[in-house]
Amino acid sequence: MTTTTVAVAGGSLGGLTAALLLRDLGHDVTIYERSAVELEQRGAGIGFLPDSSRYLIERVGLSLDDISTSIGIIRYFDRRGGITHELRHRYHFSSWNTVYRHLLSAFGRDRYLLGREVVGRDEHDDHVTVRFAGGASVDADLLVCADGVGSTFRRQLMPDVRHQYAGYVGWRGMARESDLHPDTVRQLGDAISYYVYANSHILVYPIPGLDGSVVPGERLINFVWYRNYLDGDDIGDLLLDVGGVQREISLPPGAVRPEHAAELRATAVARLPAVLSDVVVAVDEPFLQVVYDVEIPQMAFGRTCLVGDAGFVARPHAAAGTAKAAANAWALADALAANPDIPQALAAWEPGQLALGRQLLERTQRLGARSQFLGTWDPTDPDVLFRLREEGP
Repeated sequence: MTTTTVAVAGGSLGGLTAALLLRDLGHDVTIYERSAVELEQRGAGIGFLPDSSRYLIERVGLSLDDISTSIGIIRYFDRRGGITHELRHRYHFSSWNTVYRHLLSAFGRDRYLLGREVVGRDEHDDHVTVRFAGGASVDADLLVCADGVGSTFRRQLMPDVRHQYAGYVGWRGMARESDLHPDTVRQLGDAISYYVYANSHILVYPIPGLDGSVVPGERLINFVWYRNYLDGDDIGDLLLDVGGVQREISLPPGAVRPEHAAELRATAVARLPAVLSDVVVAVDEPFLQVVYDVEIPQMAFGRTCLVGDAGFVARPHAAAGTAKAAANAWALADALAANPDIPQALAAWEPGQLALGRQLLERTQRLGARSQFLGTWDPTDPDVLFRLREEGP
């Protein structure tokens, strides 16, 4: 097999998975991460769907139960804390930190280069020149763009594509089980718990602790609370951070202004079942992600491709963002294994990944409309189950 020099722009979960798979094929792979330090605390809890866990299980040999929590119940509460619906269903959840640490350990740090912000590329017939902030550049046979929701390359390659605000944000946070009342942990520790009410919903589930522990009592309880904010001044004020910087996509832990954190806690007490508001109130530094839709017409550009959230950005309601990035990476490796000609391999890879992105985007748009605007969320509808693809759970 021909050895290919691969540059991966972005060292998050999607970039690491793509880099590992392409290295496993025998290619020469380097990850360029713009952060000057290793990443942490991004996204908190994640749905650990089969595509997300596949590399760590199949190639690294980890046990699913050692790197994720397992719940067997989907549970819905009413305002008073009564149970309105339960469904026996198995999910696994992990934390962004846990998955990142294991993927980075598998890849190693020698070719995981920090403080290297990729700002552009020049395409040639037989290579692509990757340009960095500060003026340096390298040549590669293939550039994999895994630079996330705010992708530089998406903007450069498709300047007409815009992210569309969905009308709401996902407030997030994690509380230590040890900081919560034992009754709260008992009610929430074995399930993913929902409360759906007018124009909003919250879900709560256990994830590994900060050190990766999945032992009950050492875990975290993670919440995601979707709340509507009007476009314009309403969302703009929310995204003005504690330092006076106007953000666009997210506010990380510690960046939310105190008045908004206080409003979040007060609204939790006023509107949520006590078992769920207890979790929200216990979180020291809530953070948030703005919910956007991004649909793209193309993912392959000669010797360059977009994977994960650098391509399609779907709403989080299917818990499939990391799974989509991993699926893009596995399919990319299969395409390159089948065809050593990079432009031809990318052309063969692209249609399936466009179809996958579109169906996930359309499904999560439906789910968001039901919960946030139409009031038609149905806990008995299989459509609300977490999954990447339309078929199957």
